Amino acid sequence: MNKYEFNSRRRELMDMIGKGSIAILPTAPQRIRNRDALYPYRADSDFYYLTGFPEPEAVAVLIPERTQGEYLLFCRERNPEKETWDGRRAGLEGACEVYGADDAFPITDLDDILPGLLENCQRIYYPMGVYADFDSQVVGWINQLRERSRAGVHAPSALVSLDHLLHDMRLYKSDAELDLMRRAAEISVNAHKRAMQTCRAGMYEYQLEAEILYEFNRGGSRSPAYASIVGGGENGCILHYVENNCVLKDGDLVLIDAGAEFEHYAADITRTFPVNGRFSPAQKQVYEIVLAAQAAAIATICPNTHWNEPHEAAVRVLTAGLRDIGLLSGNLESLISEESYKRFYMHRTGHWLGMDVHDVGDYKIEAEWRLLEPGMVMTVEPGLYIPASQDIDSCWWNIGIRIEDDVLVTAEGCEVLTAAMPKTVADIEQLMAGE
Repeated sequence: MNKYEFNSRRRELMDMIGKGSIAILPTAPQRIRNRDALYPYRADSDFYYLTGFPEPEAVAVLIPERTQGEYLLFCRERNPEKETWDGRRAGLEGACEVYGADDAFPITDLDDILPGLLENCQRIYYPMGVYADFDSQVVGWINQLRERSRAGVHAPSALVSLDHLLHDMRLYKSDAELDLMRRAAEISVNAHKRAMQTCRAGMYEYQLEAEILYEFNRGGSRSPAYASIVGGGENGCILHYVENNCVLKDGDLVLIDAGAEFEHYAADITRTFPVNGRFSPAQKQVYEIVLAAQAAAIATICPNTHWNEPHEAAVRVLTAGLRDIGLLSGNLESLISEESYKRFYMHRTGHWLGMDVHDVGDYKIEAEWRLLEPGMVMTVEPGLYIPASQDIDSCWWNIGIRIEDDVLVTAEGCEVLTAAMPKTVADIEQLMAGE
């Protein structure tokens, strides 16, 4: 993504906060994995959304209509010795030339420079509560200015959460963002196909996960968007199962929930399929219910549909299906109103998708479900989970099924970004048979 896209985002945000305001946005700190080994670094999503700057130890500052430059970036200086050990740095020149900052300063000078930038600003926009140590710094800078009030220095009178403005911006994806999300989806589809074609009884779940991660990296994704779920048999009934350490058994289903991240944008796909390549009659019955629920949910997605309508559509189909196979009994409307389905379907049907797999953006506006608009991207992921229980016929035991796709709201309706991934019984069995 080019620097003009990031500049446009900064311009939009500065227009919203207006003159007399300052926005301060730190990136994520590095995290220690053990002793002196660090986790692979990923920039804070909000920070990266505005800057495209990938390095740690950085703070972006936006000051609308500041004559000496509106976008300032505090970052690490070039250091040949440290770069020999830990990799290249953009430095102050790179922050301006490559990443579009109007001016750049050493991160070590933050405490000396930033209080002066806050002088006589009326409002600070800042992501409060995200990084506790940085919260303390901000409060310290404000208190420094208050102590100088007798010298005519005015401290900002309002500390405003930046999240609402920035997260609403992130909810609407630009063409450039959608290009990245389509690529993340394509990589993820290829990985899921590989898993289906590779799967066999006797493999460990983590071996199937390895096939997925291989395809992610092969396609240009340097990281999964989240910890991959590979759950065989009863493990497929655990919603966030990530141990992935059990043997896949003949006759069981395996549920895979995995998505690639490509240039900071996530895909999120779930498919459920038989380890041996053929659905049993009971597995097929439950699978067809979930597939019909997903189709019903996707069919509702278009501009001016409210957020909860896909969920309501899925719940109706799932509840009717559970009643049809005897796992629920009674009047359909009563079963829905009493939420009887929650024994087997305990989560919602989707979430926003973008830079974060559970992306930012309000689901309700003034206590009312938000209306869908073009540019929003969401997942649609109904499921049914039937662990072993004495009051359930054993033919249904340990059937855990979820089917998930990524859906873009368009002016005409919607586009399923992950449509290339097989999901009908016939298509899955054909792919696994190598036909």
